[in-house]
Amino acid sequence: MFQLAARLAARSRLAAARGPGARRGRAASRRLGAGALAALGLLAAAGSARAQQKSEIGITRQPGIIYLPTHVIEKQGLIEKHAARLGVPGVRTKWITFSGGGNQTDALLAGNVDIVNTGVGNLLLLWDRTRGGVKGIVATSALPLILVSRDPKIRSLKDIGPGDKIAVPTVKVSTQAILLQMAAAQLYGPDQSGRLDANTVQLGHPDAAIALLNPTHEIKTHFAAPPFQYVELKSVPGAHVVAQSPDIIGGPLTQGQFFTTTKFAEANPRIVEAVRAASQEAQDFIRRDTRAAVEIYREVTGDKAGVEDLLGWLGEPGMMEFNLQPQGTMKFAEHLGRIGTLRTRPKAWTDYYLPVAHDLGGS
Repeated sequence: MFQLAARLAARSRLAAARGPGARRGRAASRRLGAGALAALGLLAAAGSARAQQKSEIGITRQPGIIYLPTHVIEKQGLIEKHAARLGVPGVRTKWITFSGGGNQTDALLAGNVDIVNTGVGNLLLLWDRTRGGVKGIVATSALPLILVSRDPKIRSLKDIGPGDKIAVPTVKVSTQAILLQMAAAQLYGPDQSGRLDANTVQLGHPDAAIALLNPTHEIKTHFAAPPFQYVELKSVPGAHVVAQSPDIIGGPLTQGQFFTTTKFAEANPRIVEAVRAASQEAQDFIRRDTRAAVEIYREVTGDKAGVEDLLGWLGEPGMMEFNLQPQGTMKFAEHLGRIGTLRTRPKAWTDYYLPVAHDLGGS
């Protein structure tokens, strides 16, 4: 069962964890604070360099079945198909997998990729730091995240002590890290939202899953994304659920969405439309033929988990929330504004999404 984690972990270590991208990812919180001016400069340079209609589009994502719509889009060539339908033939897409959202946003700001698919925290922070220069296209999934622990003393968030380490994809800015802040504020008061920040350790989901399997590893708790949470609950002795994202935020929360720079969107409006159309077709396909979608996921990712296991996990509560509309994102924004992480508070989710999505009933 852990062939999935081992295969992806090896790739993420080679592609990210040992390279400069990992060091940038570990410095994500510093970069998004003191490095805001540098990010703005990179964004401006990237925008001017690509302010023209592009034929090859670089798109990123992370490991996990949260990104199932992107795997269907890639396998079926849906962006290429819809771009041609909209009058832009010959478009090619290059899909790149990163271990965490921080590395993806680095690549976007540096102009190395055109579109990313990652969590709402990264979208909101870049929208804020670039003064609206980064915006969402459409959401792709709002599957639940689960905090899993093999530590017998940790049965709830209140049981987490100063020395307990929690693996998250990116400290402070990942969806999981921000959910922990929201939970701490609920448990201990609004002025205690950062109480669990010191417990978090940056680790990609595949590596975190391997850490949990190792009984001597200091990482005993992981805020996981599917399918890793279910792999851990099935395979790690003593693994159990501590908390779930719907309980913290009060419903579904968008975990994956496409976002890009407004420079790219303005220069490539039909590509942006094609991304929306491709996402809708992929989501419809997943609902219509879930088994075939799972087979595509296994083929594209190399995940060795059994088809029946994956179908069973997709049958869990909330695991078919593949929708275009953003879900629960304003609750995230309100929290980040309240603690001062966002300098500008959005009035509505449409502030940080492009007009291509404004007809959707988002939240």
